[in-house]
Amino acid sequence: MSRQTAERVATDLRRTERVYSVLARVYDGFFDWALGPGRRRAVSRLPIAPGDRVLEIGVGTGLSLPEYPPDCDITGIDISEAMLEQATARAESMDRSDISLREMDARELRFRDSTFDHVVAPYVISVVPEPERVMEQIRRVCKPGGTVVVVNHFESSNAILRFFERALTPLSQWIGFRLDVRQEVVTRTPGLEIVDVETVNLFGLWHLLVLRRTGPAAVEKGRR
Repeated sequence: MSRQTAERVATDLRRTERVYSVLARVYDGFFDWALGPGRRRAVSRLPIAPGDRVLEIGVGTGLSLPEYPPDCDITGIDISEAMLEQATARAESMDRSDISLREMDARELRFRDSTFDHVVAPYVISVVPEPERVMEQIRRVCKPGGTVVVVNHFESSNAILRFFERALTPLSQWIGFRLDVRQEVVTRTPGLEIVDVETVNLFGLWHLLVLRRTGPAAVEKGRR
């Protein structure tokens, strides 16, 4: 990575942290009405079995936490300390001992290879400065045969909408996300194969992608 690129990435990362530190105060009330359906749908598409380990990238204020079934271990990460404080309060109110929340950069996941049975990334890919790198990390920590679910707004295939998305992206970045991320950033990740795609949320402007981690057959539950 060139020095100029590294500086740009660092600047984007600092801006993201600042934006979400501010949004933490109003995120639930302002965003959940529009984005909540996709978040809940994402969790429902995970074939979670008792004892499974699930990683949520960009757990935010923990809005997804009540959606997970019992008898599974949930790890949520986020780069915003302010968001995680609210997620921690929500987890404590649920009285579950199987939820772990950690401050972490999604570009550098501090987990061993093949740690999780499933990974869900709601509204993250258009926020992070290096989405391809994040997808590579998601693939790495997911077990072969495991499920990855990504929810995101992607650049439109309609030429007119695409023009406006690209034009507005410099402005949208100042409130924490890009409008011009292409779906191929997710679907062309080596080691992940696309299983299903559906539209979610208001006017179907967001897409939910279900992917499977390819590789040797998943290890039997009793041998993990």
